[in-house]
Formats: sequence, C-alpha cells, structure tokens
Amino acid sequence: MLAPDARAAAPANPIRILAFGDSLTAGYGLEDGRQAFPYQLQRALQAKKYDVMILQGGVSGDTTSGGVSRLNWSLASKPDAVILELGANDGLRAVDPALTEKNLRTIVTRLQQAGLPVLLTGMLAPPNLGRDFGQRYKAAFERVAKETGVLFYPFFLEEVAAVPDLNQADGLHPTEEGVAIVVKNILPSVEKLIAQVKDKQKAK
Repeated sequence: MLAPDARAAAPANPIRILAFGDSLTAGYGLEDGRQAFPYQLQRALQAKKYDVMILQGGVSGDTTSGGVSRLNWSLASKPDAVILELGANDGLRAVDPALTEKNLRTIVTRLQQAGLPVLLTGMLAPPNLGRDFGQRYKAAFERVAKETGVLFYPFFLEEVAAVPDLNQADGLHPTEEGVAIVVKNILPSVEKLIAQVKDKQKAK
C-alpha cells in the first residue's frame, strides 16, 4: 500500500493519505512506480515541507463498484484522509451514471463515518458516448461532492487529457510528465485536505 520508498523518505509520524483509485493512481504503463501519482504527489508535498505519506491504493481496471467492494480492506492501512479517484472506468464502460453516483456516495459516506476527510476527484466521459451521457456522468461527481460536503477537484486529468505528448500510446494514461501536471494542478486541493486533517487532530 505504500508509495515506493515512502517508508524511508517520510518522517516518523506523517499524515497518511490514501490515494484510492484506478489505473490513473496505480501508474499503469509507467516504467517505475516512482513515476506514479502517489509518489509524485508525496514528493511534491514533502518539497513544501509537509510531513506526509501517500499510500498507494490504485488498482488498474477498477470501477466504483470495485471500490465499494475493497474499501474496508483498503482502510486497514489506517489513513488519516483519502483522495478518491474512481469512476474513469465506469465512463469507459458506459456504466449508468446513476450507479456510478450511488457507488461514489456509498464510498464517501463510509469514509465520513470513519471520520476521514475526503477529496473527491471528478472525471469527464469519452465524447463518443454522447452529450446526454456526458452531462449525467459529470453531474454524478458534482452531486456527490455537493451533498456530502467533501472537497472536490472537478477533473483529475485537467490540462492532460487529449494532449498527445502527455499521454501514453493508448491516449488514456498519462506519461510521467503528464502525472507531474496532474500533481501540480491538484496540489492546492490536497493542501486543503491536509488542513482538514490538522484541524481534526487539533480538535482531539
């Protein structure tokens, strides 16, 4: 569950953030695990003097339904907060957005019941599925974020999707450089997540 080299690089009592996602989190197609999102995010946060450890919870090919099934097992790593990056494969498989929304709400609700701050990341559907599907799919993420009150980052692949030089040959998965842009863009939202963890710790 740990990002590569995390145990050696992180301080003794870091804030533990679980990156719970699919291949975009797992680092599918990258030559080295240190190029994947969790490791690059951890490195960027530590460069800003945050005491953090990003836990690798990505499973390539996973859907929101798979996320519901493996959530309890994943929480055995005892994170302090969760970045929820699931739903891309639901879109690729044209899963009914109502089911995607139900699963995301289930996951977020369980995390909140466990007292964990959550950052939900949104996704956009492939354009070939049509405007109606795309709107319902996008709205599923937005509605869950609004109704549960969690932090929300609207599009995980902002400035990376559909940019050939930033994606692997399949056109779906970012290169190391693409992941770096994902990290740069999402970093302010992750900093807000860390602030929520610190506020919770102070309240104890």
